[in-house]
Amino acid sequence: MSLNPFLRYRERLDSYEAVRSGALTDEQFVDMVERLDAAVAGVEGHGFVETPLVDGTPLAEAAGLDVELIIKAEPNNVGGSHKARHLFGVALHMLVAEAQDPSQASGQRLAIASCGNAALGASVIAKALDRPLDVFVPVWADEAVVAKLDENGATINRCERREGEAGDPCYLRFTEAVQAGGRAFSVQGTETPSTFDGGRTLGWELADQTAESGGLDALYIQVGGGALATAVSLALPDVRLHPVQASGNAPLRRAWDLLAPNFDFDAAAASPESYMTPWENPQSFATGILDDITYDWLPLLRRTHETGGEPIVADESFIVNAYDMAHAHTGVPVCSTGTSGFAGLLTKPPAGRERVGVLFTGIDRT
Repeated sequence: MSLNPFLRYRERLDSYEAVRSGALTDEQFVDMVERLDAAVAGVEGHGFVETPLVDGTPLAEAAGLDVELIIKAEPNNVGGSHKARHLFGVALHMLVAEAQDPSQASGQRLAIASCGNAALGASVIAKALDRPLDVFVPVWADEAVVAKLDENGATINRCERREGEAGDPCYLRFTEAVQAGGRAFSVQGTETPSTFDGGRTLGWELADQTAESGGLDALYIQVGGGALATAVSLALPDVRLHPVQASGNAPLRRAWDLLAPNFDFDAAAASPESYMTPWENPQSFATGILDDITYDWLPLLRRTHETGGEPIVADESFIVNAYDMAHAHTGVPVCSTGTSGFAGLLTKPPAGRERVGVLFTGIDRT
């Protein structure tokens, strides 16, 4: 069986509906995946393969946690994080649609707003597709990331906050680009619903990798825009979900508290602005989760509530500690954003001994 997750799990993908309906053959879909993956390898040096699990026992013991800790390590994936999984899935949806109706193929520019990793993933996939990409990044974006974006041919737009405007300026400029005719190519389900499709491959891998040993009881996942936690949870329906944000930027927990105790998600869907509002002046060492709005908050909080979990807000001291301990007690070259799910575990571990999963998802570029 292929280790490429988009082949291994293709029959579960939403994009595979074209095969189920008879519009495409399985052979055509497989060829589409293989061609795109080969093009990705031409850009990145490798394509998509199953990413490893790491025994978290030394880390848990060093932290004084009475849990069986399992780490899913993504830093060496395409683009240096999980983000390219989402965007490969989005690209497949595009290619499937164009294969069925060639008139859908156009010269539309792709667009994404990002602190870094999502833009990098998008630049790899866009270059593999040979499509133009506009990326909207903050003024403080890492110069190494910007250089790689430039190398991949992306058009880089540094976004400053304009006087009197609320919300993330990168996201605001991105929405303007889409309104002007660009195509959303993002990891936000609100703008690009197909982004969950590829993200679920991470969850399916984790489920298969832990199945023989009894699966997981709980999963602690860092949250910026919310697509990662939502997608992975959809693939792990029986695992308790704990989304984690930093104390310097916690709009998800604020929305959760406003929903409690009745958790009327229909009311929230009818009036989302009453629950999810921009966080003022987001700050954290974990810069990749500084989205001032959790864009996919509603499906994420539904999943959290359904699984019996709750959002966790980690104090900044735990955010820093999680990064330091991960580097001291694992061999995973993970960034501070990628260890912030573990910071949530440090903040609020389970009451009894459980099998707990965390995702180490971004490569450390410091």
